[in-house]
Amino acid sequence: MTIAAAESCTGGLLSCLLTSRPGSSAFFVLGAIVYSNEAKRRVLGIPRSKIEQYGAVSRPVAMLMARRVRLLARTDIGMGITGIAGPGGGSLKKPIGTVYIAVHAGGKVSYRKFRFRGSRTSIRKQAAYAALKILGTVLVNPDISQGKNQNRPRVCQNRPHVFR
Repeated sequence: MTIAAAESCTGGLLSCLLTSRPGSSAFFVLGAIVYSNEAKRRVLGIPRSKIEQYGAVSRPVAMLMARRVRLLARTDIGMGITGIAGPGGGSLKKPIGTVYIAVHAGGKVSYRKFRFRGSRTSIRKQAAYAALKILGTVLVNPDISQGKNQNRPRVCQNRPHVFR
């Protein structure tokens, strides 16, 4: 299995964790830090209309990030992380600590929304480690990447679903 990641709020922390062990080049193909909306558009081709409609920190954008980075890198798995690490940028609707993590594998896209607490550094670390945990779930269950197992984590065929 090969992996690519598109990161916003984690700023490359997931890619750093994935490449911290020798031999990671056997599975890790690409890490893209697409911190700005412009980078999301230029690097991943995420439509401006999606960002304007839903916001950069949203389920649709996270899912597009995961899908587009997978297609860009031609990997088995694509991951997208977008969120608000703080200390500014939060709102009542999307408070600081709101993070969406999406995985695209086997033609299916799944996501999970988090609400982390703590400092900017803590939120970034929590997001990166949560992404690793989700990735581990996908890797230990090969049926998920082929869309066969609908039990854990759930991967919907027609619409996105939340990892449980």
